[in-house]
Parts: sequence; C-alpha cells; structure tokens
Amino acid sequence: QVQLVESGGGSVQSGGSLRLSCAASGNTVSKYSMAWFRQAPGKEREGVAAISKLGRPNYADSVKGRFTIYQDNAKNTLYLQMNSLQPEDTAMYFCAAGGWWLVRDTFPYWGQGTQVTVSS
Repeated sequence: QVQLVESGGGSVQSGGSLRLSCAASGNTVSKYSMAWFRQAPGKEREGVAAISKLGRPNYADSVKGRFTIYQDNAKNTLYLQMNSLQPEDTAMYFCAAGGWWLVRDTFPYWGQGTQVTVSS
C-alpha cells in the first residue's frame, strides 16, 4: 500500500518561497514516477510538476522557471521548491505517484494535500 504525506504548505506574501515535501512509504519515490498537482476552490485539479523514474522533470507552463521538482531516494521523499509565488498559485497541493507525466487520471496514489496561500 502506497502512502503519501505532504507537508510544508503555509501562507506567504507575493514573491515569497515555500518548499513542499511528500514523504512516501516503502521505496515509492524510486519505484514510481511522481508528481505534484494543485486544486484551487471551484477549479479542477491541475498538474504542476512531474518527475519520471529516471529523474526527468516536466512542468506546467504556468510554473516553469519558478518551481523545481526533485526527489531524495534515500529519504523516499519528493519535493517541490516554489519561488516567486503569486496569488494565482494559491491552492491545495497534492502529491501523487504511479502515473504518467501530468495526466491526472493516470495516477492511482494520492496524498491528502497541503494548503498554500499567497497574498498580494
């Protein structure tokens, strides 16, 4: 059973930074492709960043150049470094495992989410 637990969310002002963490059970991070998604109130869950089993990253256009996805296999943890945060980045952020790039419906495993709020 794959378990994913996110942390690191919070409230920041526009232009600030946060680092999200996703602690995974077993050897999930090295075994599966991983991704971060986000969902703002009243909107659909959208892909933010993904990383393949070989470590190749992929980003949504809206976060390219600002967000970085990376993993620590020894700690079995996935990270999302978020810089230059903007109010439109406000959302619940979810960690996901086992899917294909940023295609939401291909991911079978999800965490409970961590809230990120960016004020102007």
